[in-house]
Amino acid sequence: MTEKKIFAGDRLRRAREQAGLKQAALAVRLEISASYLNQIESDQRPLTPALLARLAMVLNVPEVYFADNEDARRESQLREDLGDPLFRAMPGAQAEVRALVRAAPAFAEAFMTLYRAYSGQAEQRAARAGGPLPRFPYDEVRDWVQSRQNHFAALDHAAEGMFEEWGFAPASLREDMRRYLRDVHGITTAHSPGMLAEGVFWRLSRGSKRLYLAEDVSPESEMFWLAHVIGQLQQRPLIERELRRAKFTTEEALGLARIALANYFAGALMMPYGMFHAAAVAARYDVQRLQRQFGASFEQICHRLSTMQRPELPGIPFYFAKTDIAGNILKRSSATRFQFAQFGGPCPLWNVYRAFARPGEILVQLASTPDNMSYLNIARTVGRGGGSYLSRPRAVAVVLGCEIRYAPLTVYAAGLDLGNPDAADPIGPGCRACERTNCRHRSVPPMGHALDMGTAERGVVPYRLKPG
Repeated sequence: MTEKKIFAGDRLRRAREQAGLKQAALAVRLEISASYLNQIESDQRPLTPALLARLAMVLNVPEVYFADNEDARRESQLREDLGDPLFRAMPGAQAEVRALVRAAPAFAEAFMTLYRAYSGQAEQRAARAGGPLPRFPYDEVRDWVQSRQNHFAALDHAAEGMFEEWGFAPASLREDMRRYLRDVHGITTAHSPGMLAEGVFWRLSRGSKRLYLAEDVSPESEMFWLAHVIGQLQQRPLIERELRRAKFTTEEALGLARIALANYFAGALMMPYGMFHAAAVAARYDVQRLQRQFGASFEQICHRLSTMQRPELPGIPFYFAKTDIAGNILKRSSATRFQFAQFGGPCPLWNVYRAFARPGEILVQLASTPDNMSYLNIARTVGRGGGSYLSRPRAVAVVLGCEIRYAPLTVYAAGLDLGNPDAADPIGPGCRACERTNCRHRSVPPMGHALDMGTAERGVVPYRLKPG
């Protein structure tokens, strides 16, 4: 089988710039022509295996750094799926999975879709003793956003253009948007008591042309809802054009994707790309400073930082996740190689779970993953109080992470020993997909290893694994 060609121009350019090398200088060290290197960075030519090895050595990055992010996502998810006891132990499957993903990505996707349908049906039958085949709109939309690296250029440009055309400003944005809704769409706004108790943030009455907003909410939440409604009203043609390109399989997925794009526009309107990028660089990605400048919440700033992938003006490629205290991933996106668990609990060594023990405090972590990548992670609890003793406020936390090579560009690298591999916590995508066999925090065996039931010794977990 012929392996899939690797086009990694953007990642190569980033790695070269981080190393402080011009194209000509790197070409000399690689013993290739400058024009050939330029073609590789422009994705006109793929990386050869020999050149990949030399690049990894010269730029001091692992070879997997240049792998296709979609391939990495497929490989991680397929390893997890095969971790189901249904498939039994499969020694050596790691290499086979990688070969399958590279040689036949469409087949890998088809297998994962089939397994997702099977596992969902099995879960539903166990809960309800039968029923129709379930659909998975959240998974479909989440994978689609991930395939776009959480960046939608057309919506970014539209939000930026609106911000400038109407003379919006961060300090007065809430009133600016209220005025825009009134003057352009004839919609006035008002607060409505009791909406939060119903689980409703806002309600648009098209008959009376009135937008009702929940009472006693934070200003940043209100701004986001105003921007979301503006996106639904003003950018519907642009949103529908993006959706037609996606070709979702269910109406539920299509509806969720429509909401996701309106949310994306809202964030882009609150934090216009060019202005926000300049502020983030100047603040060295200090989330709290950016909060004050844009009047946004900690979560909103973190999520916006994970979308800064404009080719001509890129920010640091971050991954972002939001989780509750039970380990359920509520939001996730990644412009990095970082992989999230598809099912089962995420890694307990991830600092986002330590945040619940120290609410409101920013926790910084150096972490290494099984694919030999290292990350700088920042995590903090977010959300608002319940407003009363009986309201049971929601306990959630967010984490923002980037590859360690970008860490010096942020304030969060201060005082960290970035060059010491022993300073990094060994985290993984979840126990079924994690390849570390000696982790004392493991909850279930890793995929691809048979259990040794005849051993006379006991390790850090109550089972031993047969050698692969």
